[in-house]
Amino acid sequence: PCAGPVESKNEAAMSELVPEPRQKPAVPMKPMGINANLLGYIGIDTIIEQMRKKTMKTGFDFNIMVVGQSGLGKSTLVNTLFKSQVSRKSSGWNREEKIPKTVEIKAIGHVIEEGGVKMKLTVIDTPGFGDQINNENCWEPIEKYINEQYEKFLKEEVNIARKKRIPDTRVHCCLYFISPTGHSLRPLDLEFMKHLSKVVNIIPVIAKADTMTLEEKTEFKQRVRKELEVNGIEFYPQKEFDEDLEDKTENDKIRQDSMPFAVVGSDKEYQVNGKRVLGRKTPWGIIEVENLTHCEFALLRDFVIRTHLQDLKEVTHNIHYETYRAKRLNDNGGLPPMTAETEESHESNL
Repeated sequence: PCAGPVESKNEAAMSELVPEPRQKPAVPMKPMGINANLLGYIGIDTIIEQMRKKTMKTGFDFNIMVVGQSGLGKSTLVNTLFKSQVSRKSSGWNREEKIPKTVEIKAIGHVIEEGGVKMKLTVIDTPGFGDQINNENCWEPIEKYINEQYEKFLKEEVNIARKKRIPDTRVHCCLYFISPTGHSLRPLDLEFMKHLSKVVNIIPVIAKADTMTLEEKTEFKQRVRKELEVNGIEFYPQKEFDEDLEDKTENDKIRQDSMPFAVVGSDKEYQVNGKRVLGRKTPWGIIEVENLTHCEFALLRDFVIRTHLQDLKEVTHNIHYETYRAKRLNDNGGLPPMTAETEESHESNL
């Protein structure tokens, strides 16, 4: 009978020693979704406006190169593209002006303004390309020029006292003019694109498309696409650079339907149905440059300027320039070679 109270005391003591069960940690609330309504106005939507103001002050750079045989209307097309005299334009054959013995590189700079937006446009012309009897390795001066611009940018970038805004002379786009033969690409065309598609954004263009019928034009475009594919030549926009499904869908349509653009250039205006239009006068009528049923100039302009200009610049910087930079630094142990000029600048900086 006495054991009862002792046991009850022991049980009470044990119950005191046993720790109370721990409470489960409070699970934090799920973060609000991105599309959740804000409780008040913050001003995030002004970021785009801030960026716009900043870029409007500095302006834009765009460097376009035109390559092709003489007489394919390269200068005329570039003038038509930007609706101003931005390229060299000869008003006919001049007896004093001889065909260059080697490929020359001529860069002409202009500042174009539209709607308050300034763009420093540089047109790089290549007179003498493909005009000789022996055109062996005639793409080498062009490749050398493109790499020289990468080298110039790289030297500025690795400089101790870097400029806040490095002048950009790199070639963002190369319009390659294909002769409208209607047959096939020449070996020179294939060799040029094979060598330079790795260092610059190439956009193939069929020049003077009004010399072919609609059926001939369609057939020639298909043949050119097939030849480029068989020879493993990639032109802009390259498939591996498509960032998302939307880009892929849009670029696939351009690659399969539009490339190469069959264009006609003209800087002369004519009156058609009460409207002033850019065009070429022929015995059977006026070919309107900006009319899609006549040629694909409008598609080329929209592609180069209105939809892909910024992407052309980004691919040049992030892909072609980075490839050159990585190879250059790797070959030279990390830095470009020191010349007398760079040594002087380094000493003055120090």
